[in-house]
Amino acid sequence: MAPASQGLDEQQPEPGRLTALPQPVRWLILTLLSLVLAGLLTMVHIPAALLLGPMVAAILMATNGARLSTPLLPYLAAHSLIGCIIARSIDADIVTTFAADWPIFLSIVLAVIASSTLIGYIMARNAVLPGTTAVWGTSAGAASAMLVLAEAYGADARLVAFMQYLRVVCVASAASIIAALVFHASGGAAPEIVWFPPVDWLELSKTLVVAFTACAVGAYFRIPAGTMFLPMLATALLHGLGLITINLPPWLLAFAYALLGWKIGLGFTRRILRHAAYALPQIMLSIVVLITFCGGLAMLLWRFLGIDPLTAYLATSPGGLDSVAIIAASTPVDLPFVMALQTARFLLVLLLGGPISKAVARLIDR
Repeated sequence: MAPASQGLDEQQPEPGRLTALPQPVRWLILTLLSLVLAGLLTMVHIPAALLLGPMVAAILMATNGARLSTPLLPYLAAHSLIGCIIARSIDADIVTTFAADWPIFLSIVLAVIASSTLIGYIMARNAVLPGTTAVWGTSAGAASAMLVLAEAYGADARLVAFMQYLRVVCVASAASIIAALVFHASGGAAPEIVWFPPVDWLELSKTLVVAFTACAVGAYFRIPAGTMFLPMLATALLHGLGLITINLPPWLLAFAYALLGWKIGLGFTRRILRHAAYALPQIMLSIVVLITFCGGLAMLLWRFLGIDPLTAYLATSPGGLDSVAIIAASTPVDLPFVMALQTARFLLVLLLGGPISKAVARLIDR
């Protein structure tokens, strides 16, 4: 079998009828198709619909000759908004819960990270996917942030996106089914999105100034993923000190997710899609193994620490933080415990992703 890193990108532009259309018309088609697909995915409660819809639309356009590319400055601005979203998820209740049981949380999170890294290493070693792409793709959590990090560290963000969001959908579906069938609990409905709520423009302006300034610093000094990490750190610090309030309206976040989805989707080729289809059985097996391993960790929490089974299962579920939060909020579980463990995994995956990727790359090259 040829190495997975060879021949994924075609030298010639993708053929298609879209090439003959004026560029503004192609952008209009992409925007309208993204709105339709994101709306349909939202209606059926697919996780990350606001990113998946534009990404699928961009893939369809790219593989039919659209020849579009996402402008750099708006794309970097989307990076900074992803950082703000992460910063907003850190609150006092989560910190307090983590501090009370930090050995448990740390042990579980490190076990999940170790298992996902091992799975990624095995896939990379067997050339299922190019380079360290499999390591980023199997990383358990922070899907949208993983795309930014993977690109910064030289992995193929397109295949990482394919793996990450396939896992998010599988994990969220499994959590809903298990909550309903095994524990006889309601999965809960996603809250209705108010797209244009009242906005505190002063606080929003302060948040954006801080985020975009930190993003510019990260880009200028070429810090790996600094366009996301520095805005995350800056806004989290100032929010914790009470100097700003991170209150991002849904329409702005939808714009950021769309830009990220377009950037990934417009880079797809038909050969990339064929490679993803070729690797699908191995990718699905990796997802099943990871879900099963995390289910085993949940059994340990229930058996030896007396944590109720549904709380333990949702807390250790490997990804789909928003979906798990919706299920947990509508079922009789220890919500602070679930969210503290999920958030701890989310943040540690962000912090350890780069060093793990470099270590795996060195092992593969031996």
